[in-house]
Amino acid sequence: MAEKHFKYVILGGGVAAGYAAREFVKLGLNPGELAIISKESVAPYERPALSKGYLFPQDVHNLSFAKLTIYSMVLQDYQGFMSVLAVAEKDCFQNGMLRKDITFMAGIELMLGTEIVKADLASKTLTSAADVIIKYDILIIATGSTVIRLSDFGVQGADANNIFYLREIDDADKLVAAIHAKKDGKAVIVGGGYIGLELGAALKINNLDVTMVYPEPWCMPRLFTAGIAAFYEGYYANKGIKIIKGTVAVGFDSDANGDVTAVKLKDGRVLEADIVVVGVGGRPLITLFKGQVEEEKGGIKTDGFFKTSIPDVYAVGDVATFPLKLYNEQRRVEHVDHARKSAEQAVKAIKAAEEGKPIEEYDYLPYFYSRSFDLSWQFYGDNVGDTILFGDNDPTSAKPKFGTYWIKEGKVVGVFLESGSPEENKSIAKVAKLQPPVQDPEQLEKEGLAFASKI
Repeated sequence: MAEKHFKYVILGGGVAAGYAAREFVKLGLNPGELAIISKESVAPYERPALSKGYLFPQDVHNLSFAKLTIYSMVLQDYQGFMSVLAVAEKDCFQNGMLRKDITFMAGIELMLGTEIVKADLASKTLTSAADVIIKYDILIIATGSTVIRLSDFGVQGADANNIFYLREIDDADKLVAAIHAKKDGKAVIVGGGYIGLELGAALKINNLDVTMVYPEPWCMPRLFTAGIAAFYEGYYANKGIKIIKGTVAVGFDSDANGDVTAVKLKDGRVLEADIVVVGVGGRPLITLFKGQVEEEKGGIKTDGFFKTSIPDVYAVGDVATFPLKLYNEQRRVEHVDHARKSAEQAVKAIKAAEEGKPIEEYDYLPYFYSRSFDLSWQFYGDNVGDTILFGDNDPTSAKPKFGTYWIKEGKVVGVFLESGSPEENKSIAKVAKLQPPVQDPEQLEKEGLAFASKI
């Protein structure tokens, strides 16, 4: 049985893994010290673009896999990232685009296409499906989440061809191929969350006939209020997207080739479909560590440095339940912003401990965003308490711009803003962080964005 040993091992190959690796390089890393183990066959890349630019038609925006790999890592720190890349060929950079066949980072071993089937945290040992033993001194668990599949619940016909779930680059590549093969066809989106809204827009941009189906009374119910959701549903309807609420998919029909042809709904309706995209949530990938590490709220419990209950084991991103200082509670956050920042914090903590230096605990402000069509919204803070809607939320407006404040115990604790400028988005982030008091809610509604701008 083959055996390898590394000082540091990052288990997972998503955004958190990439940012952890970058932070190791930034703070000092010797060749051969770090390995990234990923089930995927490609180096870490920026997943958010998979549901946005990666699916746009070629004549709109050609976002290749190469750009995904360096999409924000390079744009945020271009020279720094360039300096640590092991260049395979002189021409590997062409117009700023990274080719697939380039080594991710100098001195980092990429164990791609590698599935870990056993983790023994007590002996600091991982075992791959190919019976390779990987020993480590320090482990960062960055396994992220996996999608919830309708076939998990025994939904009839859910294994038909052209039913897609979007999580990895292979998923996106298969969806792009189907978009081309089913040109001008019918698409059904199952789910009204992030994936549903972003994929609904992307498929419509590709000129498909799109219908969205979700059981909730409005889209994005975990974040949006009814007032916020009404705008996006109206905007999507004006783009020609049909929305069916209050029901779920209970089965699928397919043809002799096994390709999906229809979606059967619980309310009895049947929708024709050439492509189906399912976005009904995900679950953190922590099965390997069950019974070995303390858990809380569906994730691996960590402290403010992302240390777990096991020495020399850290957990970051979707899998970590960490102390959210702003609200004095343990919370698990599934979002790319937290994936990036938690990964960087864990590596800072690891290096600081080695050098005997103190660092501050993680002090995170929850942040979520999305882009679709010509729209772009940002949210900061907590969506609890009473709400105040302000601005122009008419979906037929030429340039709609509106927002919402969440008020709890007389303070603003969360802010949402559609179509804000960079300066305005910074202002709402500041409000959510400082939680200023509100004396008169009616006056706050009148002031709208001006309230945030003066904080």
